[in-house]
Amino acid sequence: MNLTTLTHTSAVCVQAHYASRDEAIRQLTMRLVALGKITDGDAFLAEVYRRESQGPTALGEGLAVPHGKSSAVNEAAFAVATLREPLEWEGVDGPEQVELIVLLAIPPAEAGSTHIQVLTALTSRLADDVLRERVMAAETAEDLLDALNGVSKEDEADTPVNAPTVVCVTACPAGIAHTYMAAEYLEKAGRKLGVNVVVEKQGANGIEGRITAQQLQEAKACIFAAEVAIKESERFQGIPAISVPVAEPLRHAEALIERALALKPSTDARYAQADTETKKRVKTELKQALLSGISFAVPLIVAGGTVLAVSVLLAQILGLQHLFDQENSWLWMYRKLGGGMLGILMVPVLSAYTAYSLADKPALTPGFAAGLAANMIGSGFLGAIVGGLIAGYLMRWVKKHIRLSSRYNGFLTFYLYPVIGVLGAGSLMLFVIGEPVAWLNNTLTVWLNGLSGANALLLGAILGFMCSFDLGGPVNKASYAFCLGAMANGVYGPYAIFASVKMVSAFTVTASTMLAPKLFKSFEIETGKSTWLLGLAGITEGAIPMAIEDPLRVIGSFVLGSMVTGAAVGAMGIGLSTPGAGIFSLFLLHDAGLGGVVAAAGWFGAALVGTAISTLVLLLWRRQAVKKGNYVTEDALS
Repeated sequence: MNLTTLTHTSAVCVQAHYASRDEAIRQLTMRLVALGKITDGDAFLAEVYRRESQGPTALGEGLAVPHGKSSAVNEAAFAVATLREPLEWEGVDGPEQVELIVLLAIPPAEAGSTHIQVLTALTSRLADDVLRERVMAAETAEDLLDALNGVSKEDEADTPVNAPTVVCVTACPAGIAHTYMAAEYLEKAGRKLGVNVVVEKQGANGIEGRITAQQLQEAKACIFAAEVAIKESERFQGIPAISVPVAEPLRHAEALIERALALKPSTDARYAQADTETKKRVKTELKQALLSGISFAVPLIVAGGTVLAVSVLLAQILGLQHLFDQENSWLWMYRKLGGGMLGILMVPVLSAYTAYSLADKPALTPGFAAGLAANMIGSGFLGAIVGGLIAGYLMRWVKKHIRLSSRYNGFLTFYLYPVIGVLGAGSLMLFVIGEPVAWLNNTLTVWLNGLSGANALLLGAILGFMCSFDLGGPVNKASYAFCLGAMANGVYGPYAIFASVKMVSAFTVTASTMLAPKLFKSFEIETGKSTWLLGLAGITEGAIPMAIEDPLRVIGSFVLGSMVTGAAVGAMGIGLSTPGAGIFSLFLLHDAGLGGVVAAAGWFGAALVGTAISTLVLLLWRRQAVKKGNYVTEDALS
C-alpha cells in the first residue's frame, strides 16, 4: 500500500516539540484541517479522545497511533510527527515514552476497510527496525515520507529448510493495531533466529493468514499472544503452547520463541501442554466468564426489551389492549416474541456463553442445558451464572481426562462431549446444586420485595454508586447483572433505579459544559453536545472522555448525584420490567400505587435532581482546580 497517497508534506512535522499529548493531537489535527481533509476539527478531536478512552494507542517501540472515525473527515488521511523530546502516552502496560506519532483520520464509511488497511500497513512497517530508524533520522518531510513508504531488506534472509515451525495467534480487543504489530515482531524474530514462524491474525477482519493443517502437524510449539478468547482454539490441541498478552511480542519476541521451543513435547496426541506461568487466576477467570456471558446476553435483552416495550406502547397509545391480550393476534405475537427473548432465552444464553468462555465450543451445549435446567427449577439469573460455571468447568475436566485417538475426533466432538456435558451439568443443576441455588434465589427475591424505607434508600444509593463508578466497566456491569437477575425473579425496583441513574452522568456532562464552557477543554465541550442524547438512550459510555481527562473530580461528582438519584427512586418503590427502553421507560413503569404520571415524573425528576447535584459539585471542583492551576483549559493557555 502506498501510504504517501494519504498524506502530504504539510501534514508532516520533523523533530517537533509538544508540551503534552493533547497538544500533539490538536496540532496534527489542525494540519489535516488546513489540508481540507477534516471539516470540523472539534468534532474530529472528540472522536479521537473517545477512542483514546477506550484503550491505549501507544503500541510500543516509541510509536503512538491515535485515530478517529468521524463524519467530519472528508477522506482518509494521516498526519505524522517525529519528536525531539519523548512524550508520555498510555500503552497496554501503562505509560510509555513516545517519539513518533501518527494521527489517522477515517470517514465512517471506510472504518472497516481503509481504516484497517492503513493501520496495518503503518504498524507493520514501523515494526521494522531499519525503516523506523530511517523515519526517525529524517531531516525533512520528504525524507520522512520516503522512509515511511520504503521497504527494508533486513529480514528477507531465507529460513533454513529444516527449521523448526512455531505457529502463533495474535488477537487484541480492537483487532487492529496490536494484532498486526505482534504478528510482525514474531515473524521478524523468527527470521532472525532461523525459525519458521507462522502467524494467524484474528483481527477486525476475522481470521487472516489461517494456519493450515500441514503447518499444525509440523508445529513444534504454539504461541498465543492475545487479550481475547482464541477462535477455534481446538485446532491447536496437542501442541505445546504458551499464552502471553498481545503486547509481549513487541518487547520479547525472540525470547518468546525460544521459550516456546523449550517446552516439552506433548505426550498426548490431542491435548496441549499448559504453561504454568500463564495460567489465569481463578478470580480473574470467573470475572471474565461472567462478563463474557453478559456481553452475549445484552443484545438479546435489549432487542427483546425493545420489542416488548413497543408492543406495550402500541397497546396503550392506540387503544389496542384487546389485540395485546388476544392469542395469535399480530400484537400478541410481538408481545410473546419480546417476552420470550427475556423470559425464556435470556437465562440459557447467559449460562451457555459463560460456559463457552471457560471451555470453548464443547461447553456451549452443556451451558444451554444448565440454563434450561435453571429455568425449570426457578433458580433464575443466579442459576444461569452457577449453571454456566458448572458446565464450563465440567467440560474443561472432560476434555482433559476423556481422550481417544485422533481418528475419533468427530465422535468426541459431536456425540460424546455434548451427551456427557448435558447429562452432567443438567443433573447437577436439577438434583444437586440447582435446588440450593433456587432457594437462595427465592430468598433474595423475598428480601428485595420486602425492602422499604432506609433499606430501599441504601440499595438505591449502592446501585447508583456502582452504575456511575466506571461508566460501563466491570462495576457497572456487576450492578447491571444484579438488576437483571432481580428482574428475572419478578423484582422490578432495582432496574428502575439503574435506568434512572444511567442518565445522570450523561446529562451532567452536557449541563456542566453548557453552563461554564471556560472550565472545560474543547473536546469536552464537543462531547457534551451529544451525551444528553446518549443518556436518553441509557448509554453511560458517552461520559468516558471527560472522566478519563479528570477522573477524580468527574467520577466523584457523577457518583454523588447518582447515589441521590438511586436512593430517591428506591424510596418511591417504582419498578421497571422492560430493559433497554431508555427514556421510553417513562411509559412502562410499575407505579407502586402512585399513578402513572406521578411515577414517571418522580423517576425522571430523580435523574434531574441527581444531575443538578453532580453538575454543581463538578463545577465547584473544576473551578477550584482551574484557579489553582491543577487543570489547564484552552482559555487558560491563551
